[in-house]
Amino acid sequence: MTVPLSILDLSPVPADGTAAHALRNSIDLARVAEREGYRRYWLAEHHLAAGVASSATAVLVALVAAATERIRVGSGAVQLPLTTPLQAAEQFGTVAALHPGRVDLGLGRFDLHRLLRRAGESHDGGSAPPAAPSREVDGLLLPPAPRVRGDLSTYAHLADLLGLRVDDPPPDYAAQVDAILGFVAGAARRPDGYPLTVPPAGGADLDVWVLGTGPGTSAEVAGTRGLPFAASYHLTPGAVLDAVAAYRASFRPSARLAVPHVMVSADVVVAPTQERAEELAAPYAQWVLDIRTGVGARPYATPEQARARVWTDAERAGVADRVDTQFVGTPDAVVERLATLARVTGADELLVTTITTAHADRVRSTELLARAWARRSAGVSEEASVVS
Repeated sequence: MTVPLSILDLSPVPADGTAAHALRNSIDLARVAEREGYRRYWLAEHHLAAGVASSATAVLVALVAAATERIRVGSGAVQLPLTTPLQAAEQFGTVAALHPGRVDLGLGRFDLHRLLRRAGESHDGGSAPPAAPSREVDGLLLPPAPRVRGDLSTYAHLADLLGLRVDDPPPDYAAQVDAILGFVAGAARRPDGYPLTVPPAGGADLDVWVLGTGPGTSAEVAGTRGLPFAASYHLTPGAVLDAVAAYRASFRPSARLAVPHVMVSADVVVAPTQERAEELAAPYAQWVLDIRTGVGARPYATPEQARARVWTDAERAGVADRVDTQFVGTPDAVVERLATLARVTGADELLVTTITTAHADRVRSTELLARAWARRSAGVSEEASVVS
């Protein structure tokens, strides 16, 4: 079976560029993805980050859907409870009403309480425990997650802006997902049992996904509700197998899905030569470090700036898991690593995300990967036909 490729786009703000440039680039890349045969084009949700323009995800999904014709478009992911279940269902139901059969509502769990607790612990002066060693499973690298102490006060500012109170009980994520499913199924009820009419969410022709970074609540909710699950290798590579296993173990068939369906993400940069790919990927470490230390994603640095950057051993260790699991290289080299990722995780689909300083390099990476993946898939199909 051929494993389809899809794209996750953060709408990165280019160096010396603006959010408008980033948004236009996203629409252009979505058209490229459709032309090259990618299955889905998902938009991330980030807030208060100078280097990321994908904040109003539902709006951007609608714009991309209107600018394309066939490719599925969705969120990777709407962060609950920053958006309420009713808002998510209404927003994506609206898009699906005009683009039926093409919309994915990907749901994420934004655990603000945990993040603010971490913010309070960030400067306690304690020492982080030693990291566990990396391991490899059938050719797939699974590094430990480093413990990076940074300023997470931005999350407190975000909570204030959204009117969220950390001393309130954390929301029940399963109940939030159930509410969305009820709105979409047209089965929502008031507490007294009276039916709720929620146009255009009710009966919307869209697919609901759950995204997760580990074997916890998200994987369990996706499985027990019979929803497709997107596991993150590009954010938490060391936890991907546990996340997928937890989802499959908890899976219960539903009217939406008879068997588990897994998509796994990966960060990739493809170029005609290994040297060029490594040059384009050089700023990635700084990007990750800024996010993890609380600076936030900034406009992507240039390769020249990346080469001039002097790193400490602690900084390198703090981003090693992400840098070491970024798939960087020629089309054939990256395709082989993606094939390993799909094989080891048992992924039904792969979701790739690419950030480069220049938009043209991101477009070229997208084209080269799609064509190399198609060649490999055709070769596998021909081999399977001969064997059978």
